[in-house]
Formats: sequence, structure tokens, C-alpha cells
Amino acid sequence: MSDPDALIRVARHDDNEHVWPLARAFATSFRLERAAFDATWAQLIGAPRTLLLVADTTEHGIVGYLLGNSHLTFLANGPVAWVEELMVDENNRRSGIGRRLIEHAEEWARSIGAAYLAQASRRAGPFYLAVDYEDSAVFYRKTLT
Repeated sequence: MSDPDALIRVARHDDNEHVWPLARAFATSFRLERAAFDATWAQLIGAPRTLLLVADTTEHGIVGYLLGNSHLTFLANGPVAWVEELMVDENNRRSGIGRRLIEHAEEWARSIGAAYLAQASRRAGPFYLAVDYEDSAVFYRKTLT
């Protein structure tokens, strides 16, 4: 099932009002603060090596977003790309929007010469397996704040 109405596009500065509730629902380890979100949003819009996409529908407005970054590595002989956050509104899941966001991220990663696109996930493993990703490593984290 796919939503042909959803337009996947680069986020604009004024999309923050619509992404805020999605980001708040995405976060489980941290309590999002609106002022910090707005400050970070302003820095991410148009930032080099950053991809910020939204899924915009005629009927429901923005129902999903993807935040990705790239950085240089020795191990891959150059750039790699990471999906930091991928969120689709609960009422719009299983519509193909997540798949389309990831496909756009893959195109972006290829365009910058990234050796791979990766992400860490606790809750969306079945989704990533369904879109042809493989379980590749264990993710370790130490909370510093």
C-alpha cells in the first residue's frame, strides 16, 4: 500500500511547526524541549552534509520526516551516511511513506559518494529488514547529558 499523494521534499524553515510533534513522538530516551528543537532546526536547514526531508500530503500535511547526516571515514575510503531519525505519523504508517523517505535518503547518499547508508533502531527493525537493510552491528551509547 502506497500513498501516491505524499510529496517527499527537502524541509523548509517553516516546516518546523509540523515536524515538532513528530519529533516529540519519536524521542523516547530524551524529553524534547521546544526551544532546543527550534534552535537545532534552524541550524539543520541547509546545513552541509545534512539531509532533512519531509513527507507532505495534500490531505494531512506533513506526516513524516527523515534526518540524515554524512561524514568522512577511513574504513570506507571516504563518506558514509547515517539516518539519525525517521518518523512517520502513526496513522500513516504502512502507507509506503517510510519506504519513500528511505529511498530518497539512499539517492542522496549515492549522490555524495557514500559507501553505505546506515541507521540504528530499537523499534523499527522489521521495517528496515523489509526495505532490504541487514542487521550489521550492535549500537552502544553512553548518555552524557
